[in-house]
Amino acid sequence: ITAAADAWARGAAALPKPWQPQKPVLPVEGMRNVLITSALPYVNNVPHLGNIIGCVLSADTFARYCRLRNWNTLYVCGTDEYGTATETKAVEEGLTPQEICNKYNAIHADIYRWFDISFDYFGRTTTPYQTTIAQDIFQRLLARGFLLQDTVEQLRCEDCQRFLADRFVEGTCPFCSYEEARGDQCDKCGKLINAVELKNPLCKLCRGVPVVKPTQHLFLDLPKLEERLEPWLEQSWATGDWTANARYITRSWIRDGLKPRCITRDLKWGTPVPLDGFRDKVFYVWFDAPIGYLSITANYTDQWERWWKNPQQ
Repeated sequence: ITAAADAWARGAAALPKPWQPQKPVLPVEGMRNVLITSALPYVNNVPHLGNIIGCVLSADTFARYCRLRNWNTLYVCGTDEYGTATETKAVEEGLTPQEICNKYNAIHADIYRWFDISFDYFGRTTTPYQTTIAQDIFQRLLARGFLLQDTVEQLRCEDCQRFLADRFVEGTCPFCSYEEARGDQCDKCGKLINAVELKNPLCKLCRGVPVVKPTQHLFLDLPKLEERLEPWLEQSWATGDWTANARYITRSWIRDGLKPRCITRDLKWGTPVPLDGFRDKVFYVWFDAPIGYLSITANYTDQWERWWKNPQQ
């Protein structure tokens, strides 16, 4: 309190001069360098106050605070643009997925500008850098033996000549008999559904009756990481600032054992899988989308690795 009163008495002239970072903003030796990201808003809708309050506004407030502290700060965000929801929206509006992304990316950017959100860069995930970085991470996982192949039973529409993603299937819920359940969840009883469990399934695109057929997919071999993950978690819990909820959820995953996680989908709209036998597939959006933070930074500066691969600064 005494120090604050003394600083107040000396007036604004005694304050340190505001830090003016170079453009583009890059880490600076000897300074506190802060990289801030907001959760990437999904591109297929118009953002509302909940979107802004939920992640964008809090990150913006922290970014402004960091700049006032004269910390070297980079704040990036952008629209998450791949996945089934974009394809579904494109069908609804009679546009291509790329046209949907272009339309809603512009709407998002305009709204955040209107709210004066202080992004240093607002980008998107449908860029060449996204493809390059995502495929590079995939190749590294493949070379280190962290991927495996498995056969999955999936619904295929012979009329559309395609395997159907969960959201492209509708039918009767096997739990409550609601007749308009989706292939991933029933909106009436709330239960999660595997699309092949639906009764009377229909293709959402042509209303044809799909059939169950086997298809090959790639999985992250997460059980391989358990032995290395557990000691890392113990150290991180001891030294980090984890919430009780985060600790509880993570412990439950470890207790139940990690399971392989599918990272490919039989879709057209997404980052292509660069492996023979899988080139007609794309990466699952939850493998692909988090890499958007890296690729958006790469679109901001070709020296993006100084932010993402530079723990000393």
